[in-house]
Amino acid sequence: MKISLAVLVLAIALPAGAADIVANPKAAPNKIEQCIGCHGIPGYKATFPEVYQVPMIGGQSAKYIEAALNAYKKGDRRHPSMQGIAASLSDQDIADIAAYYAQQTAASPK
Repeated sequence: MKISLAVLVLAIALPAGAADIVANPKAAPNKIEQCIGCHGIPGYKATFPEVYQVPMIGGQSAKYIEAALNAYKKGDRRHPSMQGIAASLSDQDIADIAAYYAQQTAASPK
């Protein structure tokens, strides 16, 4: 009885975390509409809040993309558009998007 109670207490106390997320690049196409408008155009320059070259993210590592999106979400990376987009993404969305772009090549249009 004591062992079962201990297992139950641990199960309740341990929250589901990022370790439970399995990236699914096939789920990303419905999640990247906001991305391709800037990151899918070779040589694209954005003018908000200042003029800068938008990076192509196809072929970047999934860990890098996840870290960047999480940093925008937390406010550690500052860009108003990216902060707004990242804030709307769940941890699962971020994992799916990162896996999707990691499978692309640097020359991929999306």
